[in-house]
Amino acid sequence: MSANGSPTGQQPTATYDSAFLKACRREPVPHTPVWFMRQAGRSLPEYRKVREGIPMLESCMRPELVTEITLQPVRRHHVDAAIYFSDIVVPLKAIGVDLDIKPGVGPVVERPIRSRADLAQLRDLTPEDVSYVTEAIGMLTAELGATPLIGFAGAPFTLASYLVEGGPSRTYENAKAMMYGDPQLWADLLDRLADITAAFLKVQIEAGASAVQLFDSWAGALAPADYRRSVLPASAKVFRAVEAYGVPRIHFGVGTGELLGLMGEAGADVVGVDWRVPLDEAARRVGPGKALQGNIDPTVLFATQEAVETKAREVLDTAAGLEGHVFNLGHGVMPSTDPDALTRLVEYVHTQTAR
Repeated sequence: MSANGSPTGQQPTATYDSAFLKACRREPVPHTPVWFMRQAGRSLPEYRKVREGIPMLESCMRPELVTEITLQPVRRHHVDAAIYFSDIVVPLKAIGVDLDIKPGVGPVVERPIRSRADLAQLRDLTPEDVSYVTEAIGMLTAELGATPLIGFAGAPFTLASYLVEGGPSRTYENAKAMMYGDPQLWADLLDRLADITAAFLKVQIEAGASAVQLFDSWAGALAPADYRRSVLPASAKVFRAVEAYGVPRIHFGVGTGELLGLMGEAGADVVGVDWRVPLDEAARRVGPGKALQGNIDPTVLFATQEAVETKAREVLDTAAGLEGHVFNLGHGVMPSTDPDALTRLVEYVHTQTAR
């Protein structure tokens, strides 16, 4: 049976009839489901309390801590799905890449990948490398019951950018120099990362995740022709690798308005949309047969409740004709967001869309 209970001749799982999975499958829903990217932690005081003194990567490897952090926003906000608490570089760390997440900076790679010899850093990922993920998801699904758990991973392009740049970048000059100047090395790098990413997602699905999201946070830096030629094949390989499980596959990037159709083409069932493109226009770009996720601007949450509700109403109105819609922010929850604003937004969407 597939992890989300899709029809395989056996009984569906507890999460199968959830509003979130129904929306992903473009089926009628009792209300528009809501969850937030970076809801697991970020703005919650209870998150800061349990994480106190624990480095980010270490916190991702402690099953009990991962379970607690993942559950916190579900308890507080009554969102329709939990997202597994982790970081996109966790699988890279698990296979031995020398990296760390530096506070205020982000992931920093000790030996950036700049040559073919450097690819040796990237061995295959095995379930044993991330046994703490399997353990944590087992604990989570037992606690969550009928609430779906979303597994996630960084997409090959975004991971490659970190690995080649050595850390966060605004211009991606090293990554793009490799992409343009040594396309075969670039293709081999992304292909290897696609295998690692697919293996990481498979571990999460087999442990009980009901859906998965591939974050291509930096893909918006690419022109459509470059995305199609140099990035889409690797992302498509990831989506194909997990297709047989039958769980919804979500694809999200920032600043990807020009890439929405291609991101759907890569194999996603649900395409995430940031706040720059209205959902009705996004649906036209993506084409039929896909659900959409999004897309209120995260900074709206710093405005008055009336302003938040006005913007939420705009999103719901533009989503009215969609085949399937999962309400979300257009990017992640910002750390200084008032948690109560998120709770009120969930309640507003649920109330306004109750059918």
